[in-house]
Amino acid sequence: MLFKIVWFMDAIGTLVVLYFFFVGLADGTVSERNMGQWSLILLLCAAVLGGSYWLRTHNHPGLALLVTFVLGLPALAFLAFILIGVNSKWN
Repeated sequence: MLFKIVWFMDAIGTLVVLYFFFVGLADGTVSERNMGQWSLILLLCAAVLGGSYWLRTHNHPGLALLVTFVLGLPALAFLAFILIGVNSKWN
């Protein structure tokens, strides 16, 4: 069950990355100059989602969960940051 929750968080994080990538393509901030960096970010997201699913289906649940935490922990930290910012005053 924990794997499914973290994998779903990874999928949402990947959708956010894809959104910013396509918005950047539309407004010109994603260009040849930084396309290599974007390619690595998109490749990492795909590798985590695909690799963890592959590991899970091939009877390596512990390793699959560990792989999902590569994107899951930063996403959880960002969510906590946003929730703390919404529920408190910045001054």
